[in-house]
Amino acid sequence: MSSKMPAEKEGDILCFFINGKKVTESNADPETMLLSFLREKLRLTGTKYGCGGGGCGACTVMVSRHQPATKTITHYSANACLLPLCQLHGAAVTTVEGIGSTKTRVHPVQERIAKAHGSQCGFCTPGMVMSMYALLRNKPQPTMEDITQALAGNLCRCTGYRPIVDGCRTFCQEADCCQASGGGDCCLNGAEHEKPQLFDREEFLPLDPTQELIFPPELMLMAEAANPKTLTFRGERMSWVSPPSLEELVQLKTSNPKAPLVLGNTNIGPDIKFKGILHPLIISPTRVTELFQVTQTPEGVWVGAGCSLTEVRSLLEKLVPQFPEERTELFRALSRQLGDLGSQQIRNVASLGGNIMSAYPNSDLNPVLAAGNCKVSVICDGGRRELPLNQDFFVSFGKTILKPEEIVVSVFIPFSRKGEFVGAFRQAPRKESSFPTVTTGMRVFFSEGSRVVQDVSIYYGGMGPTTVSATKTCAAIATRPWDDETLSRAYDVLLDELVLPPSAPGGQVEFRRSLTLSLLFKFNLEVLQKLREMNVITDELPEKMQMRPLPREIQPSLQEFQHVSKDQSDQDPVGRPIMHRSALGHATGEAVYCDDIPATDGELFLALVTSSRAHASITGLDVSEALRLPGVVDVVTAEDIPGQKVRKISGYEEELLAETEVSCVGQMLCAVVADTRAHARRGAAAVKVGYEDLPDPVLTSEEAVEKSSFFEPRLTIERGNVTEAFETVDQVHEGELRIGGQEHFYMETQSMLVVPVGEETEFHAYVSTQWPTLTQDAIAETLRIPSNRVTCHVKRVGGAFGGKVTKTAILACVTAVAAWKTNRAVRCVLERGEDMLITGARHPVLGKYKVGFMNDGRIVAADLQYYANAGNTVDDSLLVTEKILLHIDNAYNIPNLRGHAAACRTNLPSNTAFRGFGVPQGLVVVENVVSDVAALLRRPADQIREINMYKGPSVTHYKFEFSPESMLRCWEECKAKSDYGARRAAVDQFNQQSRWKKRGMAIIPIKFGIAFSEGFMNQAAALVHIYQDGSVLVAHGGAEMGQGLHTKMQQVASRELRIPPSKIYISETSTSTVPNTSPSAASYGTDANGMAVKDACQTLYQRLEPIRQKHPKGSWESWAQAAFLEKISLSATGFYRGPDMYMDWDKKEGQPFAYFTFGVCCCEVELDCLTGDYRTVRTDIVMDIGRSVNPSVDIGQIEGAFMQGLGLYTMEELKFSPSGLLYTRGPSQYKIPAVCDVPLRFNVYLLPDSPNPHAIYSSKGIGEPALFLGSSVFFAIKDAVAAARSESGLVGPFPLDSPATPERACLACASPFTQKIPASKPGSFKPWA
Repeated sequence: MSSKMPAEKEGDILCFFINGKKVTESNADPETMLLSFLREKLRLTGTKYGCGGGGCGACTVMVSRHQPATKTITHYSANACLLPLCQLHGAAVTTVEGIGSTKTRVHPVQERIAKAHGSQCGFCTPGMVMSMYALLRNKPQPTMEDITQALAGNLCRCTGYRPIVDGCRTFCQEADCCQASGGGDCCLNGAEHEKPQLFDREEFLPLDPTQELIFPPELMLMAEAANPKTLTFRGERMSWVSPPSLEELVQLKTSNPKAPLVLGNTNIGPDIKFKGILHPLIISPTRVTELFQVTQTPEGVWVGAGCSLTEVRSLLEKLVPQFPEERTELFRALSRQLGDLGSQQIRNVASLGGNIMSAYPNSDLNPVLAAGNCKVSVICDGGRRELPLNQDFFVSFGKTILKPEEIVVSVFIPFSRKGEFVGAFRQAPRKESSFPTVTTGMRVFFSEGSRVVQDVSIYYGGMGPTTVSATKTCAAIATRPWDDETLSRAYDVLLDELVLPPSAPGGQVEFRRSLTLSLLFKFNLEVLQKLREMNVITDELPEKMQMRPLPREIQPSLQEFQHVSKDQSDQDPVGRPIMHRSALGHATGEAVYCDDIPATDGELFLALVTSSRAHASITGLDVSEALRLPGVVDVVTAEDIPGQKVRKISGYEEELLAETEVSCVGQMLCAVVADTRAHARRGAAAVKVGYEDLPDPVLTSEEAVEKSSFFEPRLTIERGNVTEAFETVDQVHEGELRIGGQEHFYMETQSMLVVPVGEETEFHAYVSTQWPTLTQDAIAETLRIPSNRVTCHVKRVGGAFGGKVTKTAILACVTAVAAWKTNRAVRCVLERGEDMLITGARHPVLGKYKVGFMNDGRIVAADLQYYANAGNTVDDSLLVTEKILLHIDNAYNIPNLRGHAAACRTNLPSNTAFRGFGVPQGLVVVENVVSDVAALLRRPADQIREINMYKGPSVTHYKFEFSPESMLRCWEECKAKSDYGARRAAVDQFNQQSRWKKRGMAIIPIKFGIAFSEGFMNQAAALVHIYQDGSVLVAHGGAEMGQGLHTKMQQVASRELRIPPSKIYISETSTSTVPNTSPSAASYGTDANGMAVKDACQTLYQRLEPIRQKHPKGSWESWAQAAFLEKISLSATGFYRGPDMYMDWDKKEGQPFAYFTFGVCCCEVELDCLTGDYRTVRTDIVMDIGRSVNPSVDIGQIEGAFMQGLGLYTMEELKFSPSGLLYTRGPSQYKIPAVCDVPLRFNVYLLPDSPNPHAIYSSKGIGEPALFLGSSVFFAIKDAVAAARSESGLVGPFPLDSPATPERACLACASPFTQKIPASKPGSFKPWA
């Protein structure tokens, strides 16, 4: 600490309001964020922890402040995980609990998101609600654009966003016809109104702005009072000072030049959290009025450096209409760039000065400000000076020319002149809420009425350690006429000027270099357009060359399902679109998740220590320093485990905690338990591990094949004779396709709480898991106690998707050992980064294929080889390879078919089950084969698909008989619903008329086997109690993780007992009520548990028969009472013995599935060939799911799975360093689909009249099948890329790996700009580490 600090006095008292109640905190710690304060101190657990870095929006709250200068109150949404508590002095915070509850009155936003089925697991819902609420407080009648912008920073992994947007759309004014009500067919189309709707907007509460909480008058007085007092808050390791005046701020910064200024905490916050940087002193200049002033001059406008990006943007938008267009070029360019920077929550708090001074290499604003000749005014105790923002301003990574003690006070943004044009572009991995790959600001000035360039300025971000100026390129353009000759010379100069070495940090070198050219070309197109508008040039730019932005308006969509039959009783809920039974609890924040359970006295928190080497011996584990830290209670190592130290799967063993050797980065070594989360994490960071590297870690499937590193057995299956068939075909083609892995990104990270009862070694485990029985057995074996001493409770899971089965059990074992050792309750909740590092993902797969086909399009033979990267332990990998092989036919009857699959043993974290279980990886290779055949024959791919489909009574390659009739109906229906023929022709027409944007279309079928291929897993049990008041309690073996299982079970019980669902309650899934359960997985949860609940309810209904005969007019309640008095048991267990599925791998035949779920998806995309960006313009899905038990839940599953598939095949990229460390450990590096990725028209149709005799009430399992349909977006992109390649004279099949990120799509388009970039040879350089 510097000696000039104010004398060590007591800290000040922090005063602010939460939900209308005053909160005073006398010892506020600057390290405490609002999120942990809300959750741990105030027990307001509606605000969720999703990522801790402002990237997911789960912790969104609304902050309100009184502005004395304007006497107004501002409301804005913000991420509670980045809001320092100390920043909130004088603010009013509103959380989801403060706007409405089921006890008092539900707020319209909460009601509409719930009733529109916008919540599945419900973990992201409070954040969605608060983003929307903050928007409505500022704009009670928003536009669709407002809504999509407000939700851009909120991620959801379950729903596919469509129902959330539909629920919010009901607040819009513009579309007040029935189109906005969740049904697309409206009176305008003259459609008959008989179609059933998913929800009825007539019953919604109206929005009444007068009902909101008022801003606390006390805070107004506080804000108005002149209080020039410096506020100081001292914490355990950090102090926080908030000066009231500029003068005092300058003094503070002079005496503490290293102390950062924090306004939005969107930079310093993540640094402290993720990089462990410690700042002993933080200066918060929020009360220095000079930093927030805006002054207009004849030359431009000075904007206070403290203004938030949202304020800057609305200022620019206000100024633009006040001046002639030629004067606001820079304003408009900046405003455009600001629209895509970060998310609404980030822009609301991040400051302009902070954004400039953080000097990120890929800054969005700096290139535009620099190109636009902006300058900053800085101050220090030596006085003020003005500095231009130019290439000299940015010195090195994160460093500027300013001295440490200087402070940026304001930023000058000049007016533009006549004949001056400014362009701003960015390319990012996701269209919104994403750090950019490359950004640019460009400005050109022409002499009056001429195309001769007087002055030009071009800056790029993302092309080096700082914002760079393309000075030589500018010199090549200046003084010359703006025409093709000048520009083609400029591209060559630019190529030489901005060189990135192949090992440059961040990778993607060829893509980034090609972007510099194509963004300059985009600017060129804009300039030509402007010159034409000014009549400087008259030659028409051919229509074909023009570039309009990609479409972005979300259209109303259709969800079609079948009415229940006319004779079904009104109180029978089966087949009706009933809201998720906890939806209102999700929307009000009342729903309790694992980490929301209140802490018990003496509870400890567990943090893990993980390996930092991919393959090494452990030479030492020194925990002495950790044990000395404040709050640390103990360290748990493998030696502390009283029972089994390993888990056995598929004949292999997996260690709970590594003892002698590590086989991946992120392997668990030991765990630290402490009194708080922060202390446990610091303790874990202080554990010293000694390693000795072992030779040659294996990281990729290719390396594993080379070194023969596999988990055995490797499986093969064959039908017909493939080798002979290759001799007789017309053409043979070989290829390969790599499919990247996929992180589960469930919104609720792995969470558990293990509580020792205190006697007879009994434990209660509250775990967020899909398989409570596995967790129970695992803990019992680890602690060497009988299973009857361990009860595992699952109330609900905040998303799982396959990722909360095996690893969750291992984490629970480690937590249980800590609870056993300390005899105290122990909680373990992983941080997002740890979760992504430790728990594994979907298996990346390398697929190789050889296909033989006839010239008429018949595929006669195919040989497919799959290498799945299993990681360091076997986990479910062998079952995944098995399921891949059982699906290599998809919808096609290929007479000679051979498949080979291997699980590669590598030194990456072990991959695990993920929705689809190998099928999405296996099938995309099959479909790629079909599209390659189509490309070679120069025929439309849909024709080749049709020719080869199963028709009539069919047999799969493992001799399983089935009828493909429903699948063919889905195919025909999808072609009809999507108007395939006409739109295909329109796409070709579009592509002929557009050079730089292409459209593509694809239609893809799926045949997905439902049930566990291990026969014994197809069983389920239930326990149903009727109480004397007639209320019913149902327990079954399935876990509710957002898939609506409890809702469907409630519907089943309601139908069987003939009582309304309101009388039926499901509390939790617990191993003490229903033992020996199977996991909720394989799309089988409803099939199995539904039958068990039905069985129990039927037993009870029959027991009541004599009572009903006696009192036929009695009520249900009176029957329950009478039965009790007659000593009739009102409790029953139900059991379902599922079908005996099996697969005999020696005979290569079996019945591994109970039935197939079929579906077909047609997608159209529009692709920007210059940047690789795309939009899904329209998606039509037709699914055969038998008779849906609950159409709203099932359509939600289809949409959510489709969006996860869209992420898998086009966006989500896991990146590892050359030493096996996962780089993408959070939402800022790993992009899952957001609202901006939803298909603009997203139609789902459930195939009518297709009952399924094999499952409850003729329904079908639907959790997984639709995920693969996301590949239709991949193939549509591939189709658009093919159209772009044909412009460069390239035809025929070409490689495009999954995911088809903007980088891959752009490079595959092979535009003239991409072709200029020299490719770097693999092996000639070391990739960036």
